[in-house]
Amino acid sequence: MKVYLIKDVERVGLAGEILNVAEGYGANFLLPRKLAIQVTSANENFYKGRIKTIEHRQEVIATATSMQAEKIKSIELTIKRKMHDGDKLFGSVSAAEIAEMLAAQGIKVSKNQIDFGKSIKTKGSYEVTVKLSSKLQPTFKLTVKAE
Repeated sequence: MKVYLIKDVERVGLAGEILNVAEGYGANFLLPRKLAIQVTSANENFYKGRIKTIEHRQEVIATATSMQAEKIKSIELTIKRKMHDGDKLFGSVSAAEIAEMLAAQGIKVSKNQIDFGKSIKTKGSYEVTVKLSSKLQPTFKLTVKAE
């Protein structure tokens, strides 16, 4: 089944692409959730024309995202927390806290885009990754210090 994706679908494709998907997947998942529209021979040319418009829009978004990635790479954040037994934190540093700190620096990201592997429970320096897109994943340095 040929479909035109209206929205980005993880591990399938980006909005504006024409893809061949399995009949059942298209009919039972993509179409009912309004993630895609079925492409027929009658409307195929219309959607091929829309692809060019969407490609241009994606280029503009990619440029803005790459500028944001450069900002993130140059940032170094420091967080001060209460500790016990020398270097152990009370609790841990959350992705939401990091997202708020980035927002204070003028970088808007959601907590779901922040990845730091294992939880941060001790003082020290950590590499934090921000997933802006599947290809752009800049990292920055987060330092945890005692209050």
